[in-house]
Amino acid sequence: MSAHTPFQSASVTVLGLGPMGRALAGAFLDAGLRTTVWNRTPGREKDLVARGAIAAPTAEEAIAASELIIICVVNYDASDAILRRDEVTAALKGRTLVNLSADVPGRSRDTGAWAAAHGIRYLDGAIMTPTPTIGTPAGVFLYSGPAALHQEHRPVLDALNGTHTHLGEEIGRAAAYDIALLDLFWTSMAGFTHALALAAAEGVSARELAPYAQGIGTILPPLFAQSAQEVEDGTYSGEGNPLTSAVSTMAHVVHASESHGIDASLMRAAEGMARRAIGLGHGDDGLTRMAEVLGRR
Repeated sequence: MSAHTPFQSASVTVLGLGPMGRALAGAFLDAGLRTTVWNRTPGREKDLVARGAIAAPTAEEAIAASELIIICVVNYDASDAILRRDEVTAALKGRTLVNLSADVPGRSRDTGAWAAAHGIRYLDGAIMTPTPTIGTPAGVFLYSGPAALHQEHRPVLDALNGTHTHLGEEIGRAAAYDIALLDLFWTSMAGFTHALALAAAEGVSARELAPYAQGIGTILPPLFAQSAQEVEDGTYSGEGNPLTSAVSTMAHVVHASESHGIDASLMRAAEGMARRAIGLGHGDDGLTRMAEVLGRR
């Protein structure tokens, strides 16, 4: 693509060709980068090779092809199995490794320490949007690690399009954001699927409920901002909806669910946390008090 000619002399290697790895490699190719790919299971590279990618027979040969190495596999067990083989570790020495696999912050810190011990320049990262967004303005990428290293490789990383944010030098910060936001996403989606089951039991179809569920979604962003401020300030305001009122409506959801034989463990867990906060004397506080109670050591 003519718009991306500045990248034609640049190169990148992508290790791991699952759905996200293939999307990353495809975006680099579209941007005009010389892209080398490798996957532990052969065969997934064929469509990328047809688009101009170079398939390396081994991980170490793929690494030798570029100064910047991107690995994106299912978790850090999988990335360790690739990276911590002696010949691969040796090939990585002096090069920059960006790990976009998903795992917990502790694994990111462990990998950062391993990389430092072996002379590997390391950035940890997280992809916060699904594969169709890669290569588009909707993609969201987070990074942590040495700021100078991120800045050095920013032109190539920006070829993926979307937004790229460096969150700080502490290597586990990107994974910390990732795990917290995944917590929000999956509990939200689990709540929605439970709501669909409860609505269906009462004769309301998923399609009928959806517009009203979307209405709930629109009121959440300002509530997130307000709640975050309350947690930062330590105010935990219960004005308008104290915990004592909240647990009453939670109990209604539990009762209605169980009357239809629907598992209510999700809401029972939320109700239990709220009742714990009330039991500690916080009944007049708002739901944000639960974040403080959960974080107590």
